[in-house]
Amino acid sequence: MAYLFLPKNVKPPFQTVVYFPGAAALLQHSSENEPQLEVFDFVIRSGRAVMFPVYKGTYERFDDYFSHSKMSTFYRDTVIDCFKDLGRSVDYLETRPDIDPNKLAYEGDSWGAAMGAILPAMEDRFKALVLIGPGFWLEKRFPAADQINFAPRVKTPVLMLNGKYDYIFPPGPSQEPMFRLLGTPVEHKRRLVYATGHDVPRSEMIKETLSWLDRYLGPVNRTQSIH
Repeated sequence: MAYLFLPKNVKPPFQTVVYFPGAAALLQHSSENEPQLEVFDFVIRSGRAVMFPVYKGTYERFDDYFSHSKMSTFYRDTVIDCFKDLGRSVDYLETRPDIDPNKLAYEGDSWGAAMGAILPAMEDRFKALVLIGPGFWLEKRFPAADQINFAPRVKTPVLMLNGKYDYIFPPGPSQEPMFRLLGTPVEHKRRLVYATGHDVPRSEMIKETLSWLDRYLGPVNRTQSIH
């Protein structure tokens, strides 16, 4: 199951962002009226499509994720299943004539941003990554689900937006090591830090995200706007 949001103001084929939500998605049993829409609604208004898969363990696929240890085969297999869900979502997008398969990006928020140090290492069809509030997890995990084993293999241009006072992913032990170890060439990775906690200012998130998408997917062709 997945939601595909299509812009109304631009003709296809569309650039598309595939979204991965924060951990709140693991606690809810329904994706209807999901508040995380505010993390990507501006992407749709910019003239791009957004794909929002219902990943393993989230919403209607709830499986009590938080009751399991991070050092469990259940947790490891959930990460693997999320990768499969992501890959199948991209597979589907490639079948649609209204989607440009060469202009795909990944956007993750919090948990989804942390997964941005794993999933894009194996899914190389993305041209840009936008990670909002990411960092390395501080608890031990099996190697097959540990960010440190995958981050150096991420080569995609990446934008990281962090809070200086983030208590979930603190800068020193979490944010900075992740940014440093990502295998993306230095000239194609950028990290901005705000005087906030785990969230970042919405105005900055919008500005920097759209600028990054313009840079690596190309600006939306407004000469094709539908009136």
